[in-house]
Amino acid sequence: MKKINLMIISVFTLLTAGNLKAQTIYDANRLIGGDLNGTARFVGMGGAMGALGGDISTMGTNPAGIGIYRSNDMMFSLGFNNTSAKSNSSGTEMNTDKFFGSFDNIGFVYSNKIGNQTALKYVNFGFNYHRMKSFDKNMVMSGDLNDVSQTDQFALQARGLNSTNMESQNVFFDNGIGWLSALAWNGHLIDPVSGQIDEYQGLMHGYPYGDFSSRERGGIQAYDFNVSFNIQDRVYLGATVGAYSVDYSKYTSYTESYEDDASNYTLENWFKTTGSGIDFKIGAIVRPFAASPLRLGVAVNTPVFYNLTDKSSAILNSNIDVNYDNVISESENKYIDTYEEAGDTKTDYRLTTPWKYNFSLGYTVGSNLALGAEYEYSDYSTSKLKYDDGVSMSDENYMIKQSLKGVSTFRLGAEYKVIPEFSIRGGYNHITASMDNGSYKSLPLRSIRTDTEYTNAKAINNYTLGMGYRGETFYADIAYQYSAYDEDFYLFDDETMNLPATKVSNSKSAVVFTLGMRF
Repeated sequence: MKKINLMIISVFTLLTAGNLKAQTIYDANRLIGGDLNGTARFVGMGGAMGALGGDISTMGTNPAGIGIYRSNDMMFSLGFNNTSAKSNSSGTEMNTDKFFGSFDNIGFVYSNKIGNQTALKYVNFGFNYHRMKSFDKNMVMSGDLNDVSQTDQFALQARGLNSTNMESQNVFFDNGIGWLSALAWNGHLIDPVSGQIDEYQGLMHGYPYGDFSSRERGGIQAYDFNVSFNIQDRVYLGATVGAYSVDYSKYTSYTESYEDDASNYTLENWFKTTGSGIDFKIGAIVRPFAASPLRLGVAVNTPVFYNLTDKSSAILNSNIDVNYDNVISESENKYIDTYEEAGDTKTDYRLTTPWKYNFSLGYTVGSNLALGAEYEYSDYSTSKLKYDDGVSMSDENYMIKQSLKGVSTFRLGAEYKVIPEFSIRGGYNHITASMDNGSYKSLPLRSIRTDTEYTNAKAINNYTLGMGYRGETFYADIAYQYSAYDEDFYLFDDETMNLPATKVSNSKSAVVFTLGMRF
């Protein structure tokens, strides 16, 4: 019922509008949150260092953690990563892997001692660059489509359009015609329903079979600027200004073929998002009892205010036996390139991510054992999309409200010093799903977007191990991280709800090295 209500609102809005280049809930969700990433010590402890502090990466979770420093620090981290995606579509299993190196972070802390007798002991300044999120991933799937076809969605996207307008030579410049409809019409993939006004049907040629591949690249880079304070060695306060750079690209190829004849088509899509953003974080760590090593931490992260640009293009190559004579003639072979037809496309817009709240505990046992625990909450349904002129994307924001939900992150970590110079670490990190199970990708009827696939990801689990050496000046750390999550993948939006989800199991193995100096 929720899907039907959303569709009615979307159709009414879009039928009364021009050529909307609107974004979707999946474009917004992609840029919210981040990976477990940073120094090898931070990763090795599952990121649970908000109350313990004393690590450069904490300026991105609890800025007060830099207040723990009593010496200067300079460091950098490198990593090696392998992502794997295993798909299962109606019993057909396929697997892909992607190996890549990464420059995870580089930063410094300048520790400025104020005095021994003053209430304010230290004022520290820090900077940290870190790779907040990586999009690097490959995925393939193949399987039967349970007697539904992507051409059905093409037909729905064309509803309300007059076939005479569809035959216009300037169809890609007509604000009343979406590009998905234009591609399908010119590629012989839809046809008017006999006796119906401005209604279309997909031209399936038997039982459909789909083959899909995707390649995603890029990431979100974060630049944190921090100032923090140590008051009486009991209260630590900090603030961080964060700047972000977004670079995301995706290529997809979908081929649909049929068992009854040689008809088939391939739709290729290129999509790219670039932009920048800014946010502000404040945090505090308190040691409530002078005789106890217990630390309590709290931090608040404002929304990230993004200014973004999307570019997209598509190529349709169709070979459809329009005459059903088992012969694909030259006239039935169509090649349509939206870049050649209309040139480069660009959509500027804004995204405001949700607020984030972090609560943490830290405890040390003697000088050998440190324990950390954190809980973080962010309500993804409060995210907002706006056009570049500041006008709200009301329909898209309604769908965000209905489809995205609150996300909880739990972090646990421990560090044990075997000897003063050598430590071993372990951690666990759990992030709940951000997308409702019934979510789907609603493309505007008059949009230039032609990528129909979407994914509903489940909860993420991260398991970490690490160890480190710390001398008088030099230190070195290494950490291993294993991440796993499942997702339901759909090739297109099927109103009949007969298209089975492709089950995808994702995993990532990463090794992070950190080298640094404290002086």
